[in-house]
Amino acid sequence: MITSATSIPSDIETHIEKHLGAIANVYRSKEGGSTDLRIGHVLPTDTRPVHTLVTCGMSGRPMSVPKPDMPAYMELMMTLPREWKLGAELPEDERWSWPVHLLAKLAGRAHEEGGWLGWGHLIPNGDPPQPYAHSTKQCASLIVPSLLVPTAFYELATPQKTIVFYAVVPLYKEEYDLGRRSGTDALFTRLIDGDVNDVIDPNRRNVARKRFWLFG
Repeated sequence: MITSATSIPSDIETHIEKHLGAIANVYRSKEGGSTDLRIGHVLPTDTRPVHTLVTCGMSGRPMSVPKPDMPAYMELMMTLPREWKLGAELPEDERWSWPVHLLAKLAGRAHEEGGWLGWGHLIPNGDPPQPYAHSTKQCASLIVPSLLVPTAFYELATPQKTIVFYAVVPLYKEEYDLGRRSGTDALFTRLIDGDVNDVIDPNRRNVARKRFWLFG
């Protein structure tokens, strides 16, 4: 369940507002299990003409990473085009609300027993993967650093821990299969060659389709 909220952790709020802009809205989710998750919403501006969603609270406890040198504290973000419809209250129409629900779901997954998220992880929406909404065929996610934020935003060092911020890039089934088959590097290269960044486009070209690869 997603509701509106008024507060987020102050260190994360300061980090977001320093690098991305003022937080206009805050959504609260209990989809993340026992983690009290907020999702901050930064409105488009002339200098950054996109909506930005950032989880705030996923890093409240460490993930069960398999190696001690891997980031154990993480927040996730998604970037949406200016015309995306978001406000103080989350829209009921899944055409606009699905990115918020996706962030909440992924944050919960990161804290499941033995669960964690890291660079290059591929996460399907079910088995078999199902579209996130009726308005898109995208049905899986890739976790990578955002190409659309200052590099200083990637990490937040506090006296207690270092928090990393990664982007969620929605994928088509064929792209997800490519990543599983050939590796994340091959998928990432294909996305870059296809001019795909982390701004959500529910109907963008599928870079794993042969038609795109031959004629795109």
